[in-house]
Amino acid sequence: MSNPTDIVTDDIAPLAPTAETPAPRTGHFAWIDLRAVPGALRDAVVQSAIHHRIDGIVSDDINLLGDLPPTVRRVLVRSGDADEIIDTASVDIVLSEGGDGAPAVAATVETGVHVVVSDADTLRDACEAVRRTPWTVLTFTDPTKIPLEIVIAAAENSGGHTITVVNDIEDAEIVKLVLEHGSDGLLLSPRSADDVATLAEVITPSTDRMELTELTVTKVEHIGMGERACIDTCSLLEKDEGCLIGSFSTGMFLSCSETHPLPYMPTRPFRWNAGAVHSYVLVPGNRTRYVSELQAGQPILAVRSNGSVREVRIGRVKIERRPLISVTATTDDGRTVNVIAQDDWHVRLLGPGGSVNNVTELTPGDRLLGYAPTESRHVGLPITEFCDER
Repeated sequence: MSNPTDIVTDDIAPLAPTAETPAPRTGHFAWIDLRAVPGALRDAVVQSAIHHRIDGIVSDDINLLGDLPPTVRRVLVRSGDADEIIDTASVDIVLSEGGDGAPAVAATVETGVHVVVSDADTLRDACEAVRRTPWTVLTFTDPTKIPLEIVIAAAENSGGHTITVVNDIEDAEIVKLVLEHGSDGLLLSPRSADDVATLAEVITPSTDRMELTELTVTKVEHIGMGERACIDTCSLLEKDEGCLIGSFSTGMFLSCSETHPLPYMPTRPFRWNAGAVHSYVLVPGNRTRYVSELQAGQPILAVRSNGSVREVRIGRVKIERRPLISVTATTDDGRTVNVIAQDDWHVRLLGPGGSVNNVTELTPGDRLLGYAPTESRHVGLPITEFCDER
C-alpha cells in the first residue's frame, strides 16, 4: 500500500450546501446491510433494527426498502451505470458503488458513494468524496486504522458523513473511537438479530451518572501494616476524578487520583492510590470487585465530583506492603461506612466541590464525597437481603 501520509486534503473543496445535504447530526449512528443476510434471518434483523431505532437499512432491493417504516432511512445500493430511480417514495438515499460520483436522482433523494480504500489513490478518492458527497460509505482493505484517521480529518467541517463498514461488533467498538471522534456511522452485515441489539448499544452515548452523597468523618485511626493497591489506568485522569472504593459494599469513598502536586515526586495522573486489598471498587455494570482481583486490561469506573462517570481500562495493579489508616464516616441517614488506605499524606479523598483532602489530615466532622447504595452485594452484584457489614 502506498504511504497514506502522502495524501494532502487541504485543497479539497467542502461540500456545498444543497437541498440534499443532510442536516447536522450529533453522536454516532448505525446502518444495517441486508445484502448478505440470509432470507430466513432477514425479517428478524429488520424487526430488531426498527425496534432498536437503527438509523438506516441498506439493500439493493427497492421492494424490500419500500416496506420499511419512515422511522428508518432506506438506503438503496445501485451500480454506477444503473438507470435513474423512479420510485423515489421508496428510497431516502441512493448509494453508488465504486466511488465514481454521486448518482443522478430526484432532488428529494439524498446521494452517497461507496469507496473501497486499498491504496493511496483510493484514499485520495475517499477524502474527496467525503467533502463533496452527503454520505460516503468506506470499506478499508487493510487492518490499520490510519487511512480512516485521514478520512475523518478530511471530513472535518465538510458537511458530509462517513459510514465505515465494520466486520463485527469488536471492530465497531474500535472504529467508533478512532481520532476520539470516530466514524460518524457504522455499517454492519449482522449474523443474527442479537448483533443488531449489540450494535445499538455500541453507538448509544454514555449518560451514566452516579448519585454521590456527602459523608461525615467520625473516626480516623492509624492501624499498622498491611497490603494496599495502586490502580494504574490507561487514561489521564482529571483533578476531581477518582474511583469509588470502600470496606463496605453499601458505602464507598471517592478516592482522588494522583493529579495534584506531591513533594519529592512528579504527579501521576493515571493512578489511584486506591486502598487496602480487601476493599471493594466499583466497576461497570453496577458491580463491585475486590481490589486484589483487578488485573491489567479490565474496566473500572472513573467518577468525577459532579457524578459524571466514564469507563477506563486498567494498565496495572501494584500491591505493596505499607502502613494503613482507617477512615470511618456516616451518611446523612446514619449509616456507617469505612475505607482503609495507605497512611501517607499524599493519599487523598475527594470532598464536596472537588475539594482534595489528605487522609492524614482528616478529622471528625470533615465532609467527603462517596456512594451509598442501599443494596448489599453478593459476588459483586447488588441484592436486597440482610447483610451487616462492620
